[in-house]
Amino acid sequence: MYICLLQLVAVTSLFFILLSITTFCLETHEAFIVDINVTEVVIVGNVTETLVMKEVETEPILTYIEGVCVFWFTLEFLVRIACCPDKLIFIKNMLNIIDFVAILPFYLEIGLSGLSSKAARDALGFLRVVRFVRILRIFKLTRHFVGLRVLGHTLRASTNEFLLLIIFLALGVLIFATMIYYAERIGAKPSDPSGSNHTHFKNIPIGFWWAVVTMTTLGYGDMYPQTWSGMLVGALCALAGVLVIAMPVPVIVNNFGMYYSLAMAKQKLPKKKKKHVPKPTQLDFPSTAKSEDSLHCTSTQSESCPLRVEDVTEKKTGKMQNKHVL
Repeated sequence: MYICLLQLVAVTSLFFILLSITTFCLETHEAFIVDINVTEVVIVGNVTETLVMKEVETEPILTYIEGVCVFWFTLEFLVRIACCPDKLIFIKNMLNIIDFVAILPFYLEIGLSGLSSKAARDALGFLRVVRFVRILRIFKLTRHFVGLRVLGHTLRASTNEFLLLIIFLALGVLIFATMIYYAERIGAKPSDPSGSNHTHFKNIPIGFWWAVVTMTTLGYGDMYPQTWSGMLVGALCALAGVLVIAMPVPVIVNNFGMYYSLAMAKQKLPKKKKKHVPKPTQLDFPSTAKSEDSLHCTSTQSESCPLRVEDVTEKKTGKMQNKHVL
């Protein structure tokens, strides 16, 4: 019964997480955006002016759905923090911080919506921008999916490999951005003293973007070399990017495979049921206590008891027969 209740709560929490993310995405669709006219009275000296401004807001139905989701998340958060034995560890947990940060803007927005001052409107506009933190609720799915937890363990275990990858990329970006800058100026015309009229690479910092895109094999095409020397540098940059990325990636993949196999093996282990074994009463004679304790082991306690009642009785009858034979 208790396990079924936990599964029901987990499924309900998963439903509200997906519903909240869906609502967050639909709020940006044109079909759910309504234009409204807002009238504001402005007093300038002795003159009172009425200004009509246009604002946009989402459909009320999406706001109601988000309110129901936030109510569930708030209830879940309060129950979890009330039942947690160590409040400090609960507060330090990153998923709990995400829960709190995702819930707070909704209540602040409701509290400031009734105010008409300029500061309140500015704060309300800022909170509407900060609402993007609601998308962080997707990380709450790690409580319900083993694969996401494995990914988190892999990222933590592969910190050194990620740092190594970033260092390799940074060195490559610096080297090839400098090379492409000077390579493109080899074919410059004498009438162009700066040597930048025929190329996209006006300076080295602009070349950083091109080097990152080329080394990661994306190739947006917004910047490209136009001289033979620049094309040669571009080819070398693409080959170096493939090699740089290919070196640390196998280590990260191995870490993921190790954690995934451990998680799958842990799931296949049989779950042990804890059984309550009552403590025996203390008697004056230890030998009598041992015999009575062995006899009081019932069939429901046969797994924890080394000998069952039948084994004890058989051993006793065997001893009595041996005595008669002697």
